[in-house]
Amino acid sequence: MITKFQQTDKRRSGLARVAVSVFFFLNGLMTATMSTRLPELQMKLALPSGQLGLALLGCTVGGLLTMNIASRLSRHYGSNVISTVAALGMGVALPLMAVAPTMPLLFLALAFSGAGNGAMDVTMNMQGADVEQAYGRSILNSFHACFSVGSLVGASLGSILAALHVSPDLHFLSIAICACAGLIGSSRWLLPSRPIQNARKQPTHKALPLHSSRPLILLGIIAFCVFLSVGAIFDWGAVYLSSTLHTGAGLAAAGFTAFLLCMTLGRSVGDKLAMRFGAAMLVRSACLLAAIGLTLALVFTWTPIVLFGLSLVGIGLSVPFPLVVSAARRLAKQDTGSPLATVTTWGYFGMIAGPTVIGFIADRVGLRLALFLVVFLCVLAALCAPATSTAEKIA
Repeated sequence: MITKFQQTDKRRSGLARVAVSVFFFLNGLMTATMSTRLPELQMKLALPSGQLGLALLGCTVGGLLTMNIASRLSRHYGSNVISTVAALGMGVALPLMAVAPTMPLLFLALAFSGAGNGAMDVTMNMQGADVEQAYGRSILNSFHACFSVGSLVGASLGSILAALHVSPDLHFLSIAICACAGLIGSSRWLLPSRPIQNARKQPTHKALPLHSSRPLILLGIIAFCVFLSVGAIFDWGAVYLSSTLHTGAGLAAAGFTAFLLCMTLGRSVGDKLAMRFGAAMLVRSACLLAAIGLTLALVFTWTPIVLFGLSLVGIGLSVPFPLVVSAARRLAKQDTGSPLATVTTWGYFGMIAGPTVIGFIADRVGLRLALFLVVFLCVLAALCAPATSTAEKIA
């Protein structure tokens, strides 16, 4: 018989799930909004590609600086509070980018946005992991699917508004207002931080006991490999289709869209697959599927096979990171933030290193051979997959 308390707790968890889903969706929406209008900001400020790249470095610097800081602050103020503040900061940064009159000010606006995004990455995954624990089953993939949907909506909306010649100023301001309203409205349903709830009841322990350090390293390797692979496809997938295979801009865009759509599809069913087959089996199979798909796209030059291969890559890279987050959550009961901050930082480094490393190798051996590095990393991530089940046993 379900008691009134259990019904209330179930309703609370359901509202928290909706709130976290909104945060993931709006994070994807704001990120894609910025990306779609960057060419116009570059033209407005007459920035050479090198200076634009330097300005974009602000996002990376801001994100890396705030990830671990957000984790520490969450222990004292709660991940719900820090996630809300970080998300609102990201929203405020959007119109600041549009009105920045010089490259240094654009750099600062992008650094502000990156700081909010980096802090949000850690804290909203902490929230998602807490909601997943309350549910008692895998649901983190559904949150990351919301991010993918938000990215698709943001990219599509940005393309439409750019075609209609709507200024980035008005576009960014409108998105910022809507996003901040959604964030404030849903933030009340986020879960209070678990470390704060337990702080008065239990003494503080080490966040990461010695026997769990090896699983955390393996989880970090998976995050690094997956994020590097995603970053490589994001930045070089369309280039490979257009410049190496000479498919034309339309088919190149279609290949990238197929990758994004399949990634969204994979995340939408990832939780059910994880419950049926287990995290380790799913991560191993997904990473190997990505390796096989990219091998097909690189070995064969017939466009339909290449598009099919990129679709498999999208499916394969969709589920490993959410399952890594779930495993990291189980590694330390008293300090959710430290393991999550660690694997997220490893992933961020992979996302940063990927495009640069692929470009460096491509200058020497060609883009097709350079992308085989991604195949190798997907296989490496598959070999590390047992760490996701090891982490579960430790918890």
